[in-house]
Amino acid sequence: MSQFESIISSVATFLWGWPLLVLLLGTHLFFTIRLKFIQRHISKGIRLALKKDDSDGEISQFSALCTSLAATVGTGNIIGVATAVSLGGPGAVFWIWMTGVLGIATKYAEGLLAVKYRVQNPDGSFSGGPMYALERGLGCKWLAVLFAIFTILASFGIGSTIQANTIAAAMRQTFGVNEYITAIVVFIAVGATLFGGIQTIAKVCDRLVPFMVFFYITGCLFILCMGYDTILDSIKLIFCSAFTGHAAAGGFAGSSIIMTMRYGVARGLFSNESGMGSAPIVAASAKTKNAVRQALVSSTGTFFDTVIICALTGIVLVNTGVWNSELRGMMLTSKAFDTIPYVGSLFLSIGLVTFTFSTTLGWSVYAGKSTEYLFGKKYVAYYKAIYLITVFVGAILSLDLVWNLGDIFNGLMTIPNLIALLLLNGVIVKETRHFLWEQRLEQEN
Repeated sequence: MSQFESIISSVATFLWGWPLLVLLLGTHLFFTIRLKFIQRHISKGIRLALKKDDSDGEISQFSALCTSLAATVGTGNIIGVATAVSLGGPGAVFWIWMTGVLGIATKYAEGLLAVKYRVQNPDGSFSGGPMYALERGLGCKWLAVLFAIFTILASFGIGSTIQANTIAAAMRQTFGVNEYITAIVVFIAVGATLFGGIQTIAKVCDRLVPFMVFFYITGCLFILCMGYDTILDSIKLIFCSAFTGHAAAGGFAGSSIIMTMRYGVARGLFSNESGMGSAPIVAASAKTKNAVRQALVSSTGTFFDTVIICALTGIVLVNTGVWNSELRGMMLTSKAFDTIPYVGSLFLSIGLVTFTFSTTLGWSVYAGKSTEYLFGKKYVAYYKAIYLITVFVGAILSLDLVWNLGDIFNGLMTIPNLIALLLLNGVIVKETRHFLWEQRLEQEN
């Protein structure tokens, strides 16, 4: 078994190595240039997200954004950033931030194709995402099928078992709650939401996501206010280390500029999922006049997830000085939050539990729609039942192997999605020119 785990770990490391990272970052750069720095319209996307639209769709644009944020704002924002900083040094925060800024363009492109090629089902619901773009836009059914399969498999890793395990660990560490009790509670909570369909999940995310983001950001800002006198020095250290690497300090092993970039880019991409093809699946269900409006709203997800939340986590880790300790991952972030007297660990635990619970809900939507694409709507209930079982199992098991399997399937999802994005870039530019550049955002498709 240990040999099998070693093989899986090697495959995950290879898949998320330089070739895929360069391809993803290259795609971000390509669409940033091709779409004339679409990032400058981020404020317009935020306004559209808050604006009511009664066009065709199942859920509001705000609900679609919250549901996709529910899936992306998770362990990557807390544990992923801490891992990047502990291995790549303070400069990794800059590269995490850069992947967020550039990734906005790719997330925009994904959202546009999701609505452009979505289909309306006989019951009035909508389905879309990379599988529909691959089939209807490129006529490549076999790649669409592969993407859907990889999404379902990834959901059992990054969506259910890993998140449930993280919740159980946080509850045990902070409140001393037994894993089996946590497993039962999470099982019931997820089940009660899951079988209500995408509209019920969206309603829960509408309420949960703003709360959890506000709660976590408040904790980060409180820590930064306590160390306000060193913030500018910390930001300077982040920028300087991004282009020079950083020598060993304290328990920190030291890093080269290559290591700093590698860990910063990798964790940034893993956190915001731009290019992975997951968020467009829920974007396709949004009520929107045209594809460009929802694309602008979708792009704000990467802005909130990485440009704001991940960046704040990174600055907190550097400004508190914990980055050069011997701690890694979750323990590093935990030490930073311990600087808040009495309630620091409570702030972090609540943030982590809500982040991971929402991620579980978000990924159930992605894989549920993929199941519907492959087998039909009546089989979605069977998928949800299996998903719930993995939630319970995940809370009580050790999941090193599942982490690596989740990484592999996430990476495999990315490849067909990037093929669709790059080959359909002409469609993306044409739609953007017509609705955005020629100022027709209020026009129906």
